[in-house]
Amino acid sequence: MTDPIPFTPDLSVKPEVAAFYDKETGTISYVVKDPGSAACAVIDSVMDIDYAAGRIAYANADRIIRHIKDQGLELEWIIETHAHADHLSAAPYIQQKLGGKMGIGENIKIVQDTFGKIFNEGTEFQRDGSQFDRLFTDGENYAIGTMTVYVMETPGHTPACMTHVIGDAAFVGDTLFMPDGGSARADFPGGDARTLFRSIRRVLALPRETRLFMCHDYGPNGRDIKWETTVADEQTHNIHVHDGVSEDEFVKVREARDKTLSMPKLIIPSLQVNMRAGHMPTDDSGKPMLKVPVNGL
Repeated sequence: MTDPIPFTPDLSVKPEVAAFYDKETGTISYVVKDPGSAACAVIDSVMDIDYAAGRIAYANADRIIRHIKDQGLELEWIIETHAHADHLSAAPYIQQKLGGKMGIGENIKIVQDTFGKIFNEGTEFQRDGSQFDRLFTDGENYAIGTMTVYVMETPGHTPACMTHVIGDAAFVGDTLFMPDGGSARADFPGGDARTLFRSIRRVLALPRETRLFMCHDYGPNGRDIKWETTVADEQTHNIHVHDGVSEDEFVKVREARDKTLSMPKLIIPSLQVNMRAGHMPTDDSGKPMLKVPVNGL
């Protein structure tokens, strides 16, 4: 049984969306502007890392900051759709430059507890989500200027996944890919293919004309990178979960595919950073330091 949508979207609200694609991680970040004011939000930002060299940079974040400044916008929110395992969040860097509050789903606490154990974090690592300014619960709302944003839980890829619905637009994180990309993996700790199917069907219960914005695209079969589609297009054409695909059929395909996938190359730094709201972990002397668990993931 799929949970109902806990709100009614107002399709007359049409947020202005600017997309920023990071080729290295296949991530799309967004600046979402209220057409009725200068208010905006950043969704799923990227911090650059040269993992082999152990160096952090902010070219992707600086593009977003430059756009916000050039357009004369006021940043109110920095949103994470979930705790990403394939890129590092630039949320603290952007917040330091422009302000705004950081938000994520309340089930980040589950992610923190799970990976706090995997990375053998001490008691000083808080597992209560307090690194973020706001923890969202299913069905609640917040504002970007004059726009009301509704959030709904869409777990399955991770426990903390949430979809943010703003008028006629929805930001789905990794819950769904473009129709020819299908769906995201569900084999990380806390992930579940059956739960993911129900979450996707929840997204696809939004009005058919709702614009859907992806967090990732990898250009299947060599096509150009894309990040925007609609509920109607996903219902008709999604290769994993179009209308008519049963829950059991989806689970069989998803679990079989997950068994063939290798771990994301940035999973180790990403989870350590992202469960801290984008802050780097440190050693006992306060120096930024990442851990590499052996046989831990």
